[in-house]
Amino acid sequence: MDKGYEKERFKKLGIKTSVAIRFRKFCKQLSKSQSMTLMLMLDFFEENGISPAEAMGPRMETLESRVSMLIKKRMNGMIAIMKDIEKSQTKPTVAMLYSLFEQIEPPKNNLILEKKSFEQKKHFADHKSSVEKQKFEN
Repeated sequence: MDKGYEKERFKKLGIKTSVAIRFRKFCKQLSKSQSMTLMLMLDFFEENGISPAEAMGPRMETLESRVSMLIKKRMNGMIAIMKDIEKSQTKPTVAMLYSLFEQIEPPKNNLILEKKSFEQKKHFADHKSSVEKQKFEN
């Protein structure tokens, strides 16, 4: 029995035999009762603004444009959410991390090079003084 419609009475509709056979096959394909299948069909036509008498060509294009419009709206909404997250969460976090790393800078490589060059100058000065001592001794 159809849920929500158990207490309703049945009415008879005058349908040609060939149409009734075809409709019953369609109901079996959907695994729905005849009443529920007819109601689903009516709901579909009403919700989508489609008339069974019209050709689907231009109406189908209208449906496609509606769907694409909805998808575009959803995508624009997602983009707006992502931009908001970037502004309110990502950028401030990056700024805080950057300021932390700015305060604690690792030692520069130049200091190591200067140290080596200082040692080389000292070694050169020691060598120069030893050469000068040898000159005085000679």
